[in-house]
Amino acid sequence: MIIHKSHSKTDLIDLINHLNLKIVFSHQDNKKDIQTKLIECLKKPIDIKKNFYNIETKDGLIQFLINKNSKKVLSIKEKNSVMMLCKHIIQYCKNNYDLEYTKYETINELQDDMDFIKQFGDIPSVRRCCRLMNEDPNITHYTFKPLISPQVQKELDEKKNIKKTNVLKFKLRFTTKDNPFIINFD
Repeated sequence: MIIHKSHSKTDLIDLINHLNLKIVFSHQDNKKDIQTKLIECLKKPIDIKKNFYNIETKDGLIQFLINKNSKKVLSIKEKNSVMMLCKHIIQYCKNNYDLEYTKYETINELQDDMDFIKQFGDIPSVRRCCRLMNEDPNITHYTFKPLISPQVQKELDEKKNIKKTNVLKFKLRFTTKDNPFIINFD
């Protein structure tokens, strides 16, 4: 079995940790060492629990590793072109949604570029473009929703939950001889 070269060392470590595979590795191990240990682990029976990779069986894990990494859909050149489109769209949004100061001639050209880049929602700039374009007063009949992989969505949800946990509370107690006085701000 050959693991596809698009899976990075970090991706493999995340996969091992998330699936709780019984593989001992150190951060000094290189990608080849981790691949070898992963292949050795796959020769033994393993139990796979529910995960956000949508891998249910050992065969599904093997297919996942043989196939190209779903997070790495773009080559460097393609990602650079997507980033350039994002810069143009953000420029349009920062200029009060005015086409005059952009490369675009019509709103339809802008919508076409947005329809193209929204499929790469794992890129933060694409998510920002979608958020800014949804606030565009010139385009009210259309909503741009980026396509986000389950792995990235899980990370975004975790970050959102961390931000929610910082809730400021204030409690003031003032006691007199007759009765206590308590003010709570939740």
